[in-house]
Amino acid sequence: MINALAVFIGGGFGCLARFGVSNIVALTIGSGFPIATLISNIASCLILGTGYYFFPDKMIENSTFRLLLITGFCGGFSTFSSFSFETIELFRNGNIFYGIANITVSIIACLAIMYFFISEKIQG
Repeated sequence: MINALAVFIGGGFGCLARFGVSNIVALTIGSGFPIATLISNIASCLILGTGYYFFPDKMIENSTFRLLLITGFCGGFSTFSSFSFETIELFRNGNIFYGIANITVSIIACLAIMYFFISEKIQG
C-alpha cells in the first residue's frame, strides 16, 4: 500500500510540475517548437540522474524512495507520449527541421545527462 501511495504522490507532484513548466513556457516563450516538453524531459533526467548520483543505494533497490522519485515524480514530469505527438505534429505541419531537431536534442540531451550521472558513479 505504501508503494502505491508513493507512486501516487510522486506522480501528482510530477504532473503539477509539468503543468507549471507548460504554463510558464506558454506565457514567456510561446514557441512553435515544443520547448515545454523538452524542458520537462531534460529536467526529469537531471532530477533522476542527480538522485541516482547522490542516493545510489535507494535508487537501485526497489524502495519507496525509488518509486516516489522515478516511477512517480519523473514519470509524471517527463512525457514520451507528448514528445512523440508533438514531433509528429511538427512533421505533419511541414516543420521537418523542428521535428528532426526535437528528436535529436531530446535524445542526445537526455541520454548524455543520464550517462554523465550514471557513468560517474560507476567509474568513481
